[in-house]
Amino acid sequence: MTAPRKRSRRLVALPLGMAMATAFAFLPSITASAAEAAPKASAADAATLSYVVNIPTGQGPSATVKKAIADAGGTITIAYDQIGVIVVHSSNPDFARTIRKVPGVQSAGATRTAPLATQSTTDIGVTKELTAEEVANAQAADGQDPLESLQWDLPAIKADKAHEKTLGSHDVTVAVIDTGVDDTHPDLAPNFNRDASVNCVSGKPNTADGAWRPSATESNHGTHVAGEIAAAKNGIGMTGVAPGVQVAGIKVSNPDGYFYTEAVVCGFVWAAEHHVDVTNNSYYTDPWNFNCLDDADQKALVDAITRASQYAEHKGTVNVAAAGNENYDLDADSITDPVSPNDGASGDRVIDPHKCFDIPTQLPGVVTVAATGAKGIKSSFSNYGLNVIDVAAPGGDSTAYQPPAAPATSGLILGTLPGGKWGYKAGTSMASPHVAGVAALIKSTHPNATAGQVKALLYSQADATPCTDPYDINSDGKIDAVCLGSKNHNGFYGAGIVNALNAVTK
Repeated sequence: MTAPRKRSRRLVALPLGMAMATAFAFLPSITASAAEAAPKASAADAATLSYVVNIPTGQGPSATVKKAIADAGGTITIAYDQIGVIVVHSSNPDFARTIRKVPGVQSAGATRTAPLATQSTTDIGVTKELTAEEVANAQAADGQDPLESLQWDLPAIKADKAHEKTLGSHDVTVAVIDTGVDDTHPDLAPNFNRDASVNCVSGKPNTADGAWRPSATESNHGTHVAGEIAAAKNGIGMTGVAPGVQVAGIKVSNPDGYFYTEAVVCGFVWAAEHHVDVTNNSYYTDPWNFNCLDDADQKALVDAITRASQYAEHKGTVNVAAAGNENYDLDADSITDPVSPNDGASGDRVIDPHKCFDIPTQLPGVVTVAATGAKGIKSSFSNYGLNVIDVAAPGGDSTAYQPPAAPATSGLILGTLPGGKWGYKAGTSMASPHVAGVAALIKSTHPNATAGQVKALLYSQADATPCTDPYDINSDGKIDAVCLGSKNHNGFYGAGIVNALNAVTK
């Protein structure tokens, strides 16, 4: 197997039992080198790329725009008239520049730098899978699922107490926009919503039975996230934050692990049209870690996904997203982005995070989630930033930094894995689904609440958490991050750590 080409910066793989002297120093995303990444398209190779063309919403492409697309060498794959986004394939390297000059076109850009044809897949990130012996030997208290004693994250947000009141409503659906979900898992099958599930990888919905599942060589990331949200309380395995709600799989990651704009747009629109109450987004949209508005191509990607995510919210969907795992201050004056484009020739570029955006997590209306460890403080890797982070939730950390109390043995987060298995991961990828689960419990308690009202309750019901100051997570005498703000609103925890018990009692 070849080395991973890239993967979700929302996932961090933390070694277990790591000695302090060798502990990671804020793990970067797992990415390939420029030499390993796919070649950038050029006029010489005339590679076929995918584009989004953004036009006024609600009317569809005019005859003029259709003709201009064809004349520029483009083929329309699908048009999302609701939001004015057209997905186009073209081998003309000047397609975007040409089409941006056409009356009625508001923005247009390539969604990737690599050709549409891709290489064989490899998995992303690292998972510590529970052995059969560990599963068999797990000890649970009365009324708990067998592996619940390993889930320190549930009491950290009072989800265990919430479950004594309600498990959540089966009328509520959370869609996992991710790498696919194995709905045959015994902890997921009871709560899986097939009607709201789809494969959006090509940019248009594929509703074939099981198309939402990951293949045997694709990442288990989406399945893990789904279990954190809604693993059934059924006497098997683990328990999700909202074990009575439904979960759907919206697959947007291609076989190489890339989340491209056309797939993400399809995912949000599908969620909007299929009455999804909450989406979880534990990824950033490739190939740009941050999309800068002064770049015409990147601006078009921000435009397209903003339209799609806001369309979903207007339809009643709460969109929740992970903040990222680089220990970046997203409210800083500048950040060095070393990985973009991650499907081409990447290199260091200094960006302004107020003008260059991680999408969807920094888009208007999206709930941005930071991660905490077993001690209840910011995870060593978690991004942060005043007026950026909305709330925080358990995402795990190294036991060298934040060891859990017994009986839990890992400072990471337990989730479901394809093939009826369970395992640990860590990252803001794991924090975001905790928030999505709490949002689902709020919607269960307040079924007529709008998306805006659910978010308002999510923030007001969170446990206000003051800045950790000083923040020296590895105890080496150096400050590792600076938190600004008040107890009720700061850069590490936003409005606070989410509270599942409040979600079902207030």
